[in-house]
Amino acid sequence: MSEEMWKAYAKGISSGMEEGGVNIPYALLRHYRKWKLSDTEVMLLIHLSGFKQREQKDFPTIEELQERMGADPEMTIQALQRLMKLGFLTIDEDIDPDTNIQYESYNLSGLYDKLGESVAEEARLRKQRRRQEAVPQAAALQTESETESANLFTIFEQEFGRPLSPMECETIAGWIDKDRYPEPLILLALKEAVFAGKVHFRYIDRILLEWMRNRVRTVEEAKAYTQKFRSGGRT
Repeated sequence: MSEEMWKAYAKGISSGMEEGGVNIPYALLRHYRKWKLSDTEVMLLIHLSGFKQREQKDFPTIEELQERMGADPEMTIQALQRLMKLGFLTIDEDIDPDTNIQYESYNLSGLYDKLGESVAEEARLRKQRRRQEAVPQAAALQTESETESANLFTIFEQEFGRPLSPMECETIAGWIDKDRYPEPLILLALKEAVFAGKVHFRYIDRILLEWMRNRVRTVEEAKAYTQKFRSGGRT
């Protein structure tokens, strides 16, 4: 056979390998160390899957497994026994309805059950970690929000030049909690009241209500609206 023919032959084999793979769950490669399975035991599971998927052999002989794995019969048998003891593998017995002959087959359901449990547990732990990470973040956001609110009251007291009354504090809280005005918008309304020389809550409330009616929800929109109003372009 010429060199070119050998290369073509090798290329054909390569293409066949791409199309003739065996489906091995990636989770098996990730979790088998956690189960304290040896490399021999894992290879045995892989070979059993290969026999079943590619050769339609549900019960390969010890000799066939030994030959594929390059292990002696005793090691192969010990690996089979341990896998069955741990619940990764069972041997099913059934009767062929056509020939009425009893036959045996390796059942890998235990392996897939354990893989499913491990993957589900992994997902549960990831979700639990995300929740644990979210708690301090939420607490930090809450603390930040409380700090901003506290600063808002302080700024009002500074502009008014006196402590706020309980009713005035309740008014500010209502703007935040009930009306859902953004705090930067409230501060801008206060600034507008100072600019107009009308530093009282009724005037600030009218500004905020006017913005809300005109769907002004950001500082940028409020500044544009105010500029338009001052320029005489109010519609």
